[in-house]
Amino acid sequence: MIRTQIYITDKQRVELAVIAKNLGKKQSEIIREAIDRLIDQNGQRQKDMALREAAGIWKNRKDLPDFRGIRSEWDR
Repeated sequence: MIRTQIYITDKQRVELAVIAKNLGKKQSEIIREAIDRLIDQNGQRQKDMALREAAGIWKNRKDLPDFRGIRSEWDR
C-alpha cells in the first residue's frame, strides 16, 4: 500500500469516525472501500457509455446478411 494524505472537513471527519465505530473498522479501511466503490462505479459508467455509443452502429449497413431471416431458421 502507498501512504497518502488527504484533507477532509470537520464534518466529514466526525461522520467518518461514527461510521468506523459502528462498523468496527478503521477509518483508513472505510476510505479505501469508498474509493474502491467509486472506481467500480466509474468503470461501469464507462462500459455503459461505450455500449450506448455502439448501439445501432450496424443498422444501416447493406453489406450484412439478413440476420432476422437466418435467426428465424433456427427458431423451432
